[in-house]
Amino acid sequence: MRRSIIRGARVFDGYDLLPTTASIVVEGDRIAGIERGLVEGRFDEDIDGAGHLLMPGLIDAHVHVYAYEANLSRNDHASMVARTLHAEQVMHTALWRGFTSLRDAGGADRDLADALDARMFLGPRLFYSGLALSQTGGHGDFRVPGVHLCGCGYTGAISMIADGADQVRHAAREQLRWGASQIKIMASGGAASPSDPIWMMQYSDAEILAAVEEAARWRTYVMAHAYMPDAIARCVRLGVRTIEHGNLIDAEAARVVVDHAAFVVPTLSTYDALLAHAGRQGWTQELLDKVRGVQDAGLESLRICREAGVRMGFGTDLLGRMHVHQCDEFTIRAKVLEPIDILRSATSVNAEILQKSGQLGVVGKGALADLILVNGDPLADLAVFRADGGGVPLVMLGGEIVKNEL
Repeated sequence: MRRSIIRGARVFDGYDLLPTTASIVVEGDRIAGIERGLVEGRFDEDIDGAGHLLMPGLIDAHVHVYAYEANLSRNDHASMVARTLHAEQVMHTALWRGFTSLRDAGGADRDLADALDARMFLGPRLFYSGLALSQTGGHGDFRVPGVHLCGCGYTGAISMIADGADQVRHAAREQLRWGASQIKIMASGGAASPSDPIWMMQYSDAEILAAVEEAARWRTYVMAHAYMPDAIARCVRLGVRTIEHGNLIDAEAARVVVDHAAFVVPTLSTYDALLAHAGRQGWTQELLDKVRGVQDAGLESLRICREAGVRMGFGTDLLGRMHVHQCDEFTIRAKVLEPIDILRSATSVNAEILQKSGQLGVVGKGALADLILVNGDPLADLAVFRADGGGVPLVMLGGEIVKNEL
């Protein structure tokens, strides 16, 4: 069995900064020990981590790796080759920045996961939802209004229409049959969709319950796109486990989230990126106005969630070529939140969302050896995480060093 050691680094274990430097021993794909003092023995890889911070690999809990086009109506018509090559690039660059796990919120599928497992390309662990489920005219319906199609329904690149509890149940079962890690539903209006206002409540209670029940049968959960307080509170009361975005949450809805042990996954970097770039990539003024409406509330939503004690995951939701802004999520959140809480969101909290506590997002004995070394001190300045990955000289994925620029 291959043995590696990273010596003498400061350690953030996903929860707290350990009081002294330590050496991390890795055997196979697992962490075998956290040792203080001199560690003797023979190792296949012996890495000097002095002067660096060692921490769990980062987790982005809201990506769309198949979103080759930022305009999602056009993305539906992009070739599968273009979407797949885009996914490979997104995943490889995310790994280079230190993200060792991604949760895809709509689009990624079994074929992509199988290619990743077969090492056809190098990328993070992938937790995919399959196609997100939407009602007709909902956030996942990217047909341009006025376009008449046959009555055979709509299936796009990242979402599909399922109307009525029976259709939702069938669609959820189909995604799970294909290996989806969780189910994604659209429960309120969104910025990227052409026909629905942000305030629109989507899906009936019966439809949401159908998705929740089917996910529970597979011992997994539902994640729901939702902006408005009423949509957020209704979803978590019906059993939805993670609320995506949540920009317009209020104190009452936040208390409901806490009372039901649910999570919110803010995605603030996407709004800045969209306003800077999306107008040149086919977004209409109407869509950009919707972005401005939720962007303005983004930082306040963090304050509301923090004060209520909501557990917040870390997501980005970037589209097309905007994925280069992935690390902006750290510095945007730092305007409101403490760096240690942001790092917990991107490690141990996201691992709990993925139902992988103790396996991912933690430096601990028996955990998977998804580890990174970071230059500088991210507990003081999160700007060490950069688009080019220059602040992360070493990335280990399942005990294998996949990047080493020490």
